[in-house]
Amino acid sequence: MYAEVKYICAMMIFGTVGIFVKNISLSAGEIALFRALIGTGAILIYQFLWGRNISFRQIKSDLPWLLASGIAMGVNWIFLFEAYHYTSISLATLCYYFAPVIVMMICPILFKEKLGLKQSICFIMSTVGLVLIIGVSLGEAKNHFLGILFGLGAAIFYATVVLLNKYIKKVMGVERTLLQFVAAIFVLLPYVCFSNGIHVRTLDNWGIFNLIFLGVIHTGFTYCLYLSSIKMLTGQKIALMSYIDPIFAIIISSFLLNETMSFLQIIGGGLILGFTLLSEIDVSSLIRLDKYIRGSKKL
Repeated sequence: MYAEVKYICAMMIFGTVGIFVKNISLSAGEIALFRALIGTGAILIYQFLWGRNISFRQIKSDLPWLLASGIAMGVNWIFLFEAYHYTSISLATLCYYFAPVIVMMICPILFKEKLGLKQSICFIMSTVGLVLIIGVSLGEAKNHFLGILFGLGAAIFYATVVLLNKYIKKVMGVERTLLQFVAAIFVLLPYVCFSNGIHVRTLDNWGIFNLIFLGVIHTGFTYCLYLSSIKMLTGQKIALMSYIDPIFAIIISSFLLNETMSFLQIIGGGLILGFTLLSEIDVSSLIRLDKYIRGSKKL
């Protein structure tokens, strides 16, 4: 039960990322850079307090994949934060959660995994949901549509991170995340310096608070919370509870920012979340569980 509570807390904290990003008046690249820097510092403190050291002998074989996944993570953050700037948190989050569908379709190509009828149907219906969201947004402001495209771009790079992680065999947990953050810093730092430059000094106290909170809590603390909890949970539970993140993000942005979605966009979002969830859970095991519960009630 303790692991479930930790995982739920992590998902709820992740669901508030957009609220804090919208309060930081910096470019998406600079926010991503300082998120990686502060998050790395927080995890290093965590490692020091728990007396954990990184074995550099273990990371040699995984180093190319760690660097590649870290770079993809940095680019993923840039796209996601741009999406928050251009469109609502709700729509950006829904587009971002198209990532599992992308992973599902790429895995049969890269890892020779079998793509069944259920996965094919889930892909088609999730894509219909995405088309509904994009189609409605075409009639709205240009920036709104651009934000949705950024959200989809973030989903592509998040899927890239997931796929690259499948090649990492020896470095696990917090150590893997720490090295990915460091790799993200190496790509984000030159990008920020040669694009918009560093303007963190222009932030007021409220902006600085949000940036520090994003780095320490949303990144350092929550990643440690997340990684320490998934070790004790089944894949089914992780798949089910991971949807607390987008649902909580949509609810809290609706209450705090008064964001709204059209009826078709709500339908589209429901299709994406519903069929993505369906693709990740074992329906047959749920049917067996239901039969077991019904049988127990008769006793």
